[in-house]
This record gives sequence, structure tokens and C-alpha cells, in this order.
Amino acid sequence: MATVIALADLPRYAGTEVGTSPWLEMDQERIDRFAKATEDYQWIHIDAERARSSPFGSTIAHGFLTLSLISSFTSEILKVEGVARTINYGANRLRFLTPVRPGDRIRSRLEILRVEDFKGGVKVENRSTVEIDGAERPACIVEGIAVHYPA
Repeated sequence: MATVIALADLPRYAGTEVGTSPWLEMDQERIDRFAKATEDYQWIHIDAERARSSPFGSTIAHGFLTLSLISSFTSEILKVEGVARTINYGANRLRFLTPVRPGDRIRSRLEILRVEDFKGGVKVENRSTVEIDGAERPACIVEGIAVHYPA
């Protein structure tokens, strides 16, 4: 269940962790669909037989597939009320630390870093950390920026 925060209250949450999304299981079908959508057919993502002899021992999800799931994870963690629209403004920092394999369960942890007024809206800088169930290091950490415009 998403945490609900009014747009006007967002500044109070700067520097806090908002929550964690439910687990999602990565599967080869999702990886294959992403390969098709992005035309990124590198063997490490789609050729299970060849990938068995790689350092990873199996296929791995595209880093950008993991990154692309953060929007969905974030909507499961946080709902900002009083918003007409939200724009993805970009990212300040992105690291892929651990590969995600088919069968891995992943989730995102969301922290609000900074909140400020911005061109008629509210700019929110946050950190999303994509965790892998049972792994010591996260799959991905990104400091993203969104701008919420009031209703």
C-alpha cells in the first residue's frame, strides 16, 4: 500500500525513507520482451546456453530494464496528492552494482533527498535502491528527479 503525502507536505519528508515496494520476480520472458522493445539483443541477456559459460552463470537482465521498473516501484511506494501531472526530469547519479538474474526477486527502497519549488511545480530529488532478495549489494541505485505540478 502506497504512502500518501500531500504535495504541500513533501518538504517535511526531505531526508527520509518513504518505504519499500513489494517484491517482483524477474523472469526470462520479461528480459526477452525488453530486448525486443529496445532492440538490445546482446547474448548475455537472451542466450541462456551461451550465458551459462559467462562469469554470471546465466542470462542477466538489462541494467536499463531494472532501471525502467523504478517508475512502477515508486508508484507502489508513494502517492502524491494534489498533483495534476508529474514529469520525469532526469537523474543525477546512476550505478548498476549487481546483475539481476532470471528468478531473482527485486524491490525498490525510496528515499526523498531534497524538495524545492521549481518553475510552478515542486522538484523532488529521490534515491531509489533496487534490492535483490538475498544479495548483499543492490542491483541499482539511482538519484532521480521528478517535478510535480499542482492540480
